[in-house]
Amino acid sequence: MAQMLLLVGVSIFGILGTVHLIYTFFTDKFSPYDPLVADAMKSTSPRLTKQTTVWRAWIGFNASHSLGAMLLAAVYIPLLVMHFNIVQNSLWFSALPALLGCAYFMLARKYWFKIPFVGISIALMCFIAAALLINL
Repeated sequence: MAQMLLLVGVSIFGILGTVHLIYTFFTDKFSPYDPLVADAMKSTSPRLTKQTTVWRAWIGFNASHSLGAMLLAAVYIPLLVMHFNIVQNSLWFSALPALLGCAYFMLARKYWFKIPFVGISIALMCFIAAALLINL
C-alpha cells in the first residue's frame, strides 16, 4: 500500500510539473492579462543583475519549478517500481516526498491557485500516509 501511495503522489507531481512546463513554453497561460505588465517585465532587470530581465527570470523560474516536480517523479517512479526496498529501509527516502510535499503545499496555499493546491494536497496526503506505513 505504501508503494502505491507513493507512486500516486509522485505521479501527481510529475503530471503537474509536465503540464506547467508545457504551459510555460507553449502557451500564454502564465502571461499577464495586461500587456503593459509584460512589456514592463521585458524592459526591466531585477536589482540583483542587469544580465537578465524580469520576464526572462519569470520564464526561467517557471521552467525550473516544473523541472523540480518532474525530477521528483523521474527519480521516485523507477525507484519505487524496481527498488522499493531502498525506500522501505531508508528514513530519508521514505520521508523526503512528505517533506518536499509540505514545502510545495505551503507555497501552493500562499501563492498559487486551486488546481495545483488540490493536486499537491492529495499528493501530500499520499506521502504522509506512506511514510507512516513504512516507518511505524
